[in-house]
Amino acid sequence: MSLKIEELKKKIIYRSSYRGNKEMDIILKSFIREYIDKLTDDELTVLYDFLDIDDDTLYKFKNGLKTNHKIPKNRITQLFKNFNIN
Repeated sequence: MSLKIEELKKKIIYRSSYRGNKEMDIILKSFIREYIDKLTDDELTVLYDFLDIDDDTLYKFKNGLKTNHKIPKNRITQLFKNFNIN
């Protein structure tokens, strides 16, 4: 695995852990821990971009509520929507 991918993974882990909203910190940190080593390089890039979405929008999306933000349909968003914390 390249250094670039390892650096991207570190950024993803950091961005998922320090969001400002404790509930989303917990959800995203658990989600990332579950999937980060199972994703392709392209999916990691999509995940990194996904983390740009604000906490309120992600929370609403996760819980099937209406949002003002259009969430793209892809493998990452589907995994996140269906993810359950154990």
